[in-house]
Amino acid sequence: MRIVSLLPAATDIVAELGLAGQLVGRTHECDWPPEAVADLPVVTATGLDQDALTSREISDAVGGATHSGSSLYTLDTEALAALRPDVVLTQDLCEVCAVSYRKVSRAVRLLDAGTRVLSLEPHTLDDVLDCLVTVGELLGVRERAERRRADLRDRLQGIRQAVAGRARPRVVAIEWLDPLWPAGHWVPDQIATAGGEPLLAASGAHTSPMTWEAVRAARPEVVLVLPCGFPPERTLRETHLLTRLPGWPDLPAVRAGRVWVLDGPAYFNRPGPRVVRGAEVLAHVLHGVRTGDEVTPAEALPLPAAPADDPDTTS
Repeated sequence: MRIVSLLPAATDIVAELGLAGQLVGRTHECDWPPEAVADLPVVTATGLDQDALTSREISDAVGGATHSGSSLYTLDTEALAALRPDVVLTQDLCEVCAVSYRKVSRAVRLLDAGTRVLSLEPHTLDDVLDCLVTVGELLGVRERAERRRADLRDRLQGIRQAVAGRARPRVVAIEWLDPLWPAGHWVPDQIATAGGEPLLAASGAHTSPMTWEAVRAARPEVVLVLPCGFPPERTLRETHLLTRLPGWPDLPAVRAGRVWVLDGPAYFNRPGPRVVRGAEVLAHVLHGVRTGDEVTPAEALPLPAAPADDPDTTS
């Protein structure tokens, strides 16, 4: 079967099912597993140089606080047609984060080759795991997918058992820095699984920008910084957007040194199987508990406190 993935999380799922060898095309952001995707043809692009733009400039370019603008992605329909896919995997959850489902559907209709389009739309952690079975059934490996889902559920249950009975710190997860945006959908589930109390976003919720006053009023004991699409090194370049906010040093999380920069694209932004690893990382962050492999600084890095005499951090 010839598979084109137009969603990094879908690429992760195909690899999890042992079918990476059937991938014939991917997006420019599909980067996992690296050995399986490095040489695949790329059928998308972005018109924005995200490395050169600030968070505010990126947000404005895609429609501002409402995220009502067009996708960051363009689709090379000629390249897609040349790949002759049997299946195209995409999503209809966020037009900012991937090629829109409508655009993909139009392109596939032009192929006139019986190509099937599967749109993945998970909202919760359970939904994310169920996507393995949805994809597995389409690709003819439902039993394998069910086994992998069961394995991932077992890992989540192991995390819950490891943190059971511990105090649950109050947690704010930040998915965008300017404007401030709380992480919703499956991230509150990841936090709850790892023994925290998620604030400012509910399980499965599509969120909207939040005010800094709302963050201060919530008095989080832990702050997670995991901007959508930003690896940790990119996030660190803009942490001043937080540390220079009025009253930042007074947050309980800041006073306790419990502000963490996390790898959002790998473990939190993408609804693929690696969200389970994200919950394992959070168990370490919230409780110092190890479940699974040891957490590395590339996965979770405590944000150094701003200097006490920094004039931009005064309230």
